[in-house]
Amino acid sequence: MIHEIQEGYVKVDMQSSGITIIEFFHPRSNSLPAAILNELAGEIHSAGLQTETKVIVLRSAGSGAFCAGASFTELIAITTAEEGKKFFSGFAHVINTMRKCPKLIIARIQGKCVGGGVGLAAAADYAIATEDADIRLSELSIGLGPFVVGQVIQRKIGLSAFSQLAIDAATWHPADWARRKGLFAELHPNREDMDESIQRLANELAHTHPEAMAEMKKMLWEGTENWDELLQQRAATSGRLAAGTFTKNALEKLKRR
Repeated sequence: MIHEIQEGYVKVDMQSSGITIIEFFHPRSNSLPAAILNELAGEIHSAGLQTETKVIVLRSAGSGAFCAGASFTELIAITTAEEGKKFFSGFAHVINTMRKCPKLIIARIQGKCVGGGVGLAAAADYAIATEDADIRLSELSIGLGPFVVGQVIQRKIGLSAFSQLAIDAATWHPADWARRKGLFAELHPNREDMDESIQRLANELAHTHPEAMAEMKKMLWEGTENWDELLQQRAATSGRLAAGTFTKNALEKLKRR
């Protein structure tokens, strides 16, 4: 099943083994326009309800970046705080859907992650990456901040590591740094080894008691019960700043490069 979304898509492959693969794609380095965010949330929610699905693998297409974060085109088009809140609420919706999904989610990280892409990796229950999957939170460099995705990233890697990422917005942090901080559970030298490890783990989980995994997932996400409201508040902060003069000027400068 493929949902075509402008230039990109979200594709779902429900395998007979109990593994459901959800793949997203956008030609601009797998960036995330609102339509893809909405489809991702919907498909993750749907897979969580399917008894045939035992485990979910979240991946992006291609051999380049895993995810370039927010769609630059849609970000630069924001003119009001309300429009901005609506756009950033898409990230909040995906993160909350992932945390509430009763199925464990494995993220396949085959390349660099920026902004919202780091958030997707952090919202997964187990992320497996390649050694070139460097990460960056670039929001502060354009007058924003990782307010929505920051909550789940901080939860995964701790306040100190998160603050390093968020404050030094111009610096790429290597994949090994992300593994040592706990964002990535495993690193592999190439995509073949990464996919072999993902297949092994997914197969093991597909034969594990579904109720036990659902209860474990509840335990792993304890303390996040207020995130439906909290992430909407963070989306409002991001939206207000995105509509402001500083961010508009910063985005225009990037556009002219």
